[in-house]
Amino acid sequence: DVQLVESGGGSVQSGDSLTLLCSAPGYRYRIVSMAWFRQGPGQYREGIAAVDEDNTITYKDSVKGRFIITKDNAKNTLYLQLNSLKTADTAMYYCTKGYKDFTVRGQGTQVTVS
Repeated sequence: DVQLVESGGGSVQSGDSLTLLCSAPGYRYRIVSMAWFRQGPGQYREGIAAVDEDNTITYKDSVKGRFIITKDNAKNTLYLQLNSLKTADTAMYYCTKGYKDFTVRGQGTQVTVS
């Protein structure tokens, strides 16, 4: 199946911004839906933003208004712009193929907010 690669994480201060990127190098088929999940220390994994097959975008309430998900269909690339970061946003961030489960995902990129 497709290999997903996330990048863009880092260590930032509260209030800062980051942009995460998820690519599918070498994958020849269009990925119709993708999502971002995260798992913070001692936390359950949660889906936070998704683009479905109709390009409908949804957000978890905790990130709505601060995070922006975009998808470049031509490049099979998914972005997540993280604004007004909070310490509670500290987590490993994963992108997935599809938005209903965590089966096909990348290795994750760490975001640490202090």
